[in-house]
Amino acid sequence: MKPVYLINGFLDSGKTSFIKFTIQQPYFQIKGKTLLLLCEEGEEEYDEKVLAASKTVVKVLEDEEEFTPANLIAIEKDYQPERIIIEYNGMWNMKGLALPFHWNMEQQITCVDASTFPSYYTNMKSMVAEMVRKSELIIFNRCDTVMDNLGSYRRNIKAVNATADVIFENAEGEINEIFEEDLPYDLKSEKVVLDDKSYGIWYMDVMDHPERYKDKIIEYVGLVMRPDKFPAGCFVPGRYAMTCCAEDMAFLGFVCKYEGAEKLKNRSWVKVSATVKMEFWQDYKGVGPVLYAKEVTETEKPANEIIGF
Repeated sequence: MKPVYLINGFLDSGKTSFIKFTIQQPYFQIKGKTLLLLCEEGEEEYDEKVLAASKTVVKVLEDEEEFTPANLIAIEKDYQPERIIIEYNGMWNMKGLALPFHWNMEQQITCVDASTFPSYYTNMKSMVAEMVRKSELIIFNRCDTVMDNLGSYRRNIKAVNATADVIFENAEGEINEIFEEDLPYDLKSEKVVLDDKSYGIWYMDVMDHPERYKDKIIEYVGLVMRPDKFPAGCFVPGRYAMTCCAEDMAFLGFVCKYEGAEKLKNRSWVKVSATVKMEFWQDYKGVGPVLYAKEVTETEKPANEIIGF
């Protein structure tokens, strides 16, 4: 079977940039020739040196009528490639796409220009749906000016293809965005109860999206920390987290105001129920999450004292 990688999307959606980046990566420097079927030519062109270095040959298909199993087999015989990349024309029919019987679709990826997505989705919804329906990965690029809309873009894609991975990129690279619907707890509930798995997610998300947690009641089990010369009536209930290895360990926690703080034993375990406020705190060097304890009770240490991400 001949492995095929299909990259689709409308004109100027970033398909060429994605393919150029891919064929230059070390993991792509593999044995044999790569055939790149170019079904449309945008503003960005392929560098001949890059093509030569990656052993990639280009065949341009001008018309949709040329994209038939018989013609593709004839092209394969001419070039004898080990693998095929197809930069598919976004205006061609995806629903009726037919490949030679011995061509195996290894991966289908859709590139999307986030700045023009609303227009295409509104006016060409059926075409967008056919593009993403069988794609394993959807890449939204040029997200810099539409950051507030990414959640709705993701929902639009997931409504058509619930299993697809959706990533967003801006000028600085991939955006590590946590969407509210992906959180392992319900922000609409009266009290958000965190467990070992969700504490780390909450810690990161409350810094990125403080507006989600303002005046929310949070409950979790934490380790008491009271640094030397810490203000009276305050402590930090948090958790140690390991992000990749034992050497990469950090204590994650926010200051908590509690009248009985001085009576708490340092490094003891407590269950905390607190309201989240956003206030200036000197150690933050600015405004950040400050917890106002409603209840603090001693408890047993958790089975896993160290959490991961």
